Amino acid sequence: MRAAAILGLGGSPKDLKAFQSGADLQWRMGMPGSCDEADVILLFGGDGTIHRHLGQLVGLGLPVLMVPTGSGNDFARALGLRRMRDSLTAWRKFCGGTGGTDNVRAIDLGLISAIENAGESRAPRGSRYFCSVAGVGLDGEVARRANRLPRWLRGHGGYVLSLAPTIVRFAPLPMKILTPTDDNAGWTTRSDRPTILAAFANTPLYGGGMKIAPRARMDDGLLDVCLVGAIDRFRLLRLFPTVYSGNHLSVPEVEYFHASRVRVETEHPQDVYADGEFVCRTPVEVSAHRAALKVVTT
Repeated sequence: MRAAAILGLGGSPKDLKAFQSGADLQWRMGMPGSCDEADVILLFGGDGTIHRHLGQLVGLGLPVLMVPTGSGNDFARALGLRRMRDSLTAWRKFCGGTGGTDNVRAIDLGLISAIENAGESRAPRGSRYFCSVAGVGLDGEVARRANRLPRWLRGHGGYVLSLAPTIVRFAPLPMKILTPTDDNAGWTTRSDRPTILAAFANTPLYGGGMKIAPRARMDDGLLDVCLVGAIDRFRLLRLFPTVYSGNHLSVPEVEYFHASRVRVETEHPQDVYADGEFVCRTPVEVSAHRAALKVVTT
């Protein structure tokens, strides 16, 4: 069996040694050029690392094992890989399994497409995958601030540290959320109100363990959409801890639903972030790409 290893900013050759022992494998470093060059890919890093490689990983169609060594590891956590030893357990099971498929599953990915005006069709253009959560509004501003922090600080509560000062200054944005009509031939307005945050989730977690979408599943072909409407900023600060338990869904200003596709329109272009990385600006179409990525799990 042939394995490829990709080391992100948080990975090092020392981390790889534990995975190289006890298995009769041929190793290569870096992204394979084709699916004929490897049978499995080990990716050492965090959410940003896998986000940057998703397009290539989808194209290759090879199983991917996440090893959580990044500053943000929400995607690995959603797969049950909280620590490096969890990934090592999954790896040993993969190597000892029947054909290496006993603990491989296909999961969905999100897909963001920027929209350009093309008459009434408003055609999507330039798509990009994400694995965990995409957001518009407060989330984008918090992610921008967090990305300016030193890497070690980002990995130890950087999102939370950036959230408090952002909430104090952030004002709700006029935002329209559209979902497909019943016949899937057009769009209907689902929400049209001042909005603090619109999150489109493929996994339950983001921002260092916050359960923004506690009901999200990675294999249902749907996005979990969480909209936070206009709410007093000091009340929002007090309610913030409930996001870690998922209890924020009981707040009247929070709307939560599932959709295979949504469109986001704002009065002025707003930044769209996904997996903590800047993607593009609104308007955008966000959709679920079913069974897009094979992952090795415990």
